[in-house]
Amino acid sequence: MRPIRALGTMSGTSLDGVDAAELWTDGESIARFGERRYRAYDDAERAAIRAALGRWPGEPGVEAAADTVEEAHLALLRQFGRPDLVGFHGQTLAHDPAHRRTHQAGRGDLLAEALGWPVVWDFRTSDVTLGGQGAPLAPAYHHACARYIRAAEPVAFLNLGGVGNLTWVDPTAPMEETGALLAFDTGPANAPIDDLVRARTGARYDAGGVLAAAGRARLDLVGALLSLPYFEAEAPKSLDRDDFAEAGAEIDALPLVDAVASWVAVVAGAVALGLELCPTQPARLLVTGGGRHNAAIMEALRLATLCDVQPVEAVGLDGDMLEAQAFAFLAVRVARGLATSFPGTTGVRANVGGGKISGDLDLSALEARQLAGRRVRGDR
Repeated sequence: MRPIRALGTMSGTSLDGVDAAELWTDGESIARFGERRYRAYDDAERAAIRAALGRWPGEPGVEAAADTVEEAHLALLRQFGRPDLVGFHGQTLAHDPAHRRTHQAGRGDLLAEALGWPVVWDFRTSDVTLGGQGAPLAPAYHHACARYIRAAEPVAFLNLGGVGNLTWVDPTAPMEETGALLAFDTGPANAPIDDLVRARTGARYDAGGVLAAAGRARLDLVGALLSLPYFEAEAPKSLDRDDFAEAGAEIDALPLVDAVASWVAVVAGAVALGLELCPTQPARLLVTGGGRHNAAIMEALRLATLCDVQPVEAVGLDGDMLEAQAFAFLAVRVARGLATSFPGTTGVRANVGGGKISGDLDLSALEARQLAGRRVRGDR
């Protein structure tokens, strides 16, 4: 199939806002990138979502959070022209793969009805139901990115959102092939830092890593946290946003700058431990997500790992929109019946294609229109 215009969205666990990005793709490779937009949550919206964190459908606050997520997405999506397909992730409120459940607030069928566009959503449930971790889901897109940048040897993508997740990619092998991908959550990333800074100062995050740079990490507390069983567990594995809240309580009690510096050391140390689980040491560690803007985190990664650590912009990718693009890519894979997660990425027993499709989507008719358009233009 020829590439189609897909529009992906992402609202991450850092609760900053909604990203949306266009991608022309056939679900196997990247043809080109398109328009991108961002809509920040205001304080009231962020508070409504935060109040529902850790809760499941039907519990207090969940409906209000879902309404907030849907309305914010609609406001942003309406700024784009009509795409062929939308990939809507929603907002993760709770994640418990051990009990085969995960909760992303926001209903794609309501968005499809309001927009009149086909929407792919609920990407994680099928994987979790079949015994997978349900996360991370971006590795299929990371594989496409590795080929897009023409990587010739294994490379790793590190997304630093609320939680850190790592994808090791062998770009010489098809993504569906065993051994092409390994992915897992490394440990906490921005979430504990953001929460601590917000609670102590009212600011949303440690801008540029200034607080961390002024502090001194308590290495005894950092080492104690990194000795928890999660970090020794084999991959794939995944985390909820607040899984280390209790274990990090002693760090949180430190003076602010020392606490933030200690969390930065945890983030980098967890990544270093994660790289030890990879089949081979990657040539490059390409960092995406909000954490790459934190100079203290980036420097800690360079000191803690043996990799060439770079933001993804160094290879021509967009670190602010990579996850939104990933859900555009995954939406096309769902529409084509291709796998979206694999044993090496979520621990599911076999390759799985997740997602629900709401609204009218006829890929054969779309392809016929593409062919007709090429004939009119004389495109051979």
